[in-house]
Amino acid sequence: MIKVIISVKNNNIVKINILGHADYDDYGKDIVCSSASSIMTTTVNAILMFDKNYISYSQKKDDFAIIVRENNEIVANLLNNMINLLRELERDYPKNIKIEEEN
Repeated sequence: MIKVIISVKNNNIVKINILGHADYDDYGKDIVCSSASSIMTTTVNAILMFDKNYISYSQKKDDFAIIVRENNEIVANLLNNMINLLRELERDYPKNIKIEEEN
């Protein structure tokens, strides 16, 4: 299962961790993992197009983290859009992706 952990401080997203594998299908054939990966990659690339200093990120096998370095309207809107898309995926595939928020 993919686990998305959204860390919030003072009503601002400060970090998003995306961990694990959806286990919907084998690696390379998993539509849930592909969808989550596309959503994350598109969001990170969009933020970095505005300013490379807004976020930092790290990627390891089955572990992706986005760290917000500058909270602003652009970053907030793009991250909230990403979360909304991941929530839609969670509604469609509740056995394969779970989203949690921590304060």
